[in-house]
Amino acid sequence: QVQLMESGGGLMEAGGSLRLSCGASGRFVSISAMGWYRQVLGKQRELVAAETTSGNTNYSDSVKGRFIISRDNAENMVYLQMNSLKSEDTAVYYCFARARTISWPSERDYWGQGTQVTVSS
Repeated sequence: QVQLMESGGGLMEAGGSLRLSCGASGRFVSISAMGWYRQVLGKQRELVAAETTSGNTNYSDSVKGRFIISRDNAENMVYLQMNSLKSEDTAVYYCFARARTISWPSERDYWGQGTQVTVSS
């Protein structure tokens, strides 16, 4: 299985910055992508940003130019630098990893427990 541990959420004023971190551990064979989703209570979970192991990135239009995703493949870490925060960025942020394991050879997404980000206006 794959375990994901997030850190870095919290309360920030609008215009400020926060950095989220997530590390993957466990008995996985490979990870092809890592990234972040977010969810507001009562709404669907939405993709924020993702990066493949080869370095391709994908961002939600709502965060382009403000958020930066980065990975440390050797350490199985993914980071999300969030700048120019807005009140609408308030959500629970979930880390995910798309991985293969010995017990589950097909790729599937694994999820962290989520970290709250609250932006005050």
